[in-house]
Amino acid sequence: MHYHTPTSFDDAIAIAAEASGTTRFLAGGTDVLVQMRADILTPDTLINIKGISGVQDITRMSDGGWQIGIAVSGAEMSEHPNLGSDWPGVVEATDLIGSTQIQGRCTMVGNLCNASPAADAVPAMVAAGASVTVTGPGGTRQVAVEDIPTGPGKTSLGTGEMITAVHLPPRASQGGDAYLRFIPRTEMDIAVVGCGINLRLDGETITEARVALGAVAPTVRLVPEAAEAIIGTTLDDAALAALAAAASAACSPIDDKRGTVKFRTHVAGVLAQRAAKIAYARAQGEKDS
Repeated sequence: MHYHTPTSFDDAIAIAAEASGTTRFLAGGTDVLVQMRADILTPDTLINIKGISGVQDITRMSDGGWQIGIAVSGAEMSEHPNLGSDWPGVVEATDLIGSTQIQGRCTMVGNLCNASPAADAVPAMVAAGASVTVTGPGGTRQVAVEDIPTGPGKTSLGTGEMITAVHLPPRASQGGDAYLRFIPRTEMDIAVVGCGINLRLDGETITEARVALGAVAPTVRLVPEAAEAIIGTTLDDAALAALAAAASAACSPIDDKRGTVKFRTHVAGVLAQRAAKIAYARAQGEKDS
């Protein structure tokens, strides 16, 4: 194995572009190190990116949005004094990855690039309208988060490409987001279903919304039909029923030991309703109890 500790993104990309065999980037390491120790994966090239300037920074941009470094841990996001005020759903989703010990190392980008359909941070990021900067030998491009995973364990990143930053848009006035998941145990388990919802109000009426589901398809799924079900409503009972129906209709899950197709499909609708209520309350300025 070739182990590298570059001090710039240019160096990291050059190393990745020239490497042969299997290449992995190391930030938190909560996926790749576990895979290595379990003999699931042995990279030919391992590139530690923690020595690159800015990778552990959380920055509010001039437009009010946020740029999050690719090695920022879940714990650092949770402890930030302002990020959770703008994007509580994104922060609480990242806070659900693993145990307290894992929180000190895990990253949103690692959760995204591991490309698990059941990733917790990803539905919340998709609902938020987050994007990432992808840099490679051919230059830099901005990519919506939902366009990164292409299947279980697979991404749209090309040879030598890496994510170099995460971007959360400005939090609009009267906006709120939330993420919920269902797991068999009380903590440290993989989502059977996850749901992220982000919405904006004008008065009491929802004017914008994004709904994303996890663990119900090969990739995290953005569901425009679910968003359309609540836009123009005050999230009354009819809107909630339409939201649940649209969320369930968007599911194409599998049967496995953690949940059946029927169960996952039903729970997706239930979680969508609950997450929407939380996001709606946050958009109205209510504080979490």
